[in-house]
Amino acid sequence: MTKGTDVHVVGTGVCFGWKVTQGGRTLSHHLTQRTAVKAATRVARRNCVELVTHSRNGRIQSTDSFGDESSARDDER
Repeated sequence: MTKGTDVHVVGTGVCFGWKVTQGGRTLSHHLTQRTAVKAATRVARRNCVELVTHSRNGRIQSTDSFGDESSARDDER
């Protein structure tokens, strides 16, 4: 596993589907964004890194930090 790099949830570019990536590697594929975020949260917590969730058009939808700064959920952009 690549530690120290952010975990991203992005659309696959096809009609449906989401993937979880870290350091340019695809870690998993999911049918819904919700299940992809759940899986990505586990990885981000384990590695103490940022979780970046993208909308279907590729723009950043929200970020959550699971690093050293605080345990509070970050504001969504």
